[in-house]
Amino acid sequence: MVQSKPAFLASGRVFILCLVSIVLFSAFPVFAQQVGSSVPLLFDSRERLAKPDLSSLVRLRFLTSVDFPPFNFTDQTGKLAGFNVDLAREICAELEIADKCQIQALPFADLQKALAGSQGDAVIAGIAVTPELRREFLFSRPYLMLPARFVRNTAASVKGTTAAGLAGHSVGVVKDTVHEAMLSAFFPAIKVQPFDNREALLAALKERKVDAAFADALQLSFWVASPASDKCCALFDGPYTSEHFLGEGMTIMLRQNDSVLTAAIDHALATLSRNGRLQEIYLRYFPYGLY
Repeated sequence: MVQSKPAFLASGRVFILCLVSIVLFSAFPVFAQQVGSSVPLLFDSRERLAKPDLSSLVRLRFLTSVDFPPFNFTDQTGKLAGFNVDLAREICAELEIADKCQIQALPFADLQKALAGSQGDAVIAGIAVTPELRREFLFSRPYLMLPARFVRNTAASVKGTTAAGLAGHSVGVVKDTVHEAMLSAFFPAIKVQPFDNREALLAALKERKVDAAFADALQLSFWVASPASDKCCALFDGPYTSEHFLGEGMTIMLRQNDSVLTAAIDHALATLSRNGRLQEIYLRYFPYGLY
């Protein structure tokens, strides 16, 4: 069975690819200077993870895909690029095995089978962690959470700067999604208005048929920064994370018998989190911020 990417991506690959292309390739220098938030540290600053001996490692082959921008995609020159690609290279550099590091792109549906068949050593492509997959594979510590956010039409009269100010207001959400369930569970005082799809939701927000919307922070951040929003709206409050609704976050998947390599990757991720390199990569690909 093919496992999915995080829930937001399943129905919006073309949508987010277009927005990422517009913001990253056309307006990056402008929006990169507007960042006001940083990626939360997911590793305890006091924790020290041992660095395993990898001297016997012949090579480390990362597998990824090209349909998950801005995490992994092909750039305008046809080369592999993205947050995950740069992170894989930084992991190899931190482990001092850059000369043994390879990154290969495969169709997303083939990644699990390729890893199980030893066609690669680690998958860094946004595969959602499930109990079923945990029985078959190992996973690194999470290195990035994909939160939910509100976005409000700036012409709407909202009191305060928190979600409490949206009580009684109409807030749109795509129906039958984790974000709809999360919105109802966390904010019962909000008037939820469901929409069939993301395009209808954002059109209604832009036209002020709803005062705000609740959805994936990644898509909302790029939409707000893109010409598609026509400067109508702004991110509001949050971010909101929930393992129950949104999963464990971005991780790296490895084979069950590769516990030493998994520990080495965890060591590298913890180091990159503490020394600021993870933050640098984050700012490179999320110019408008998720948090």
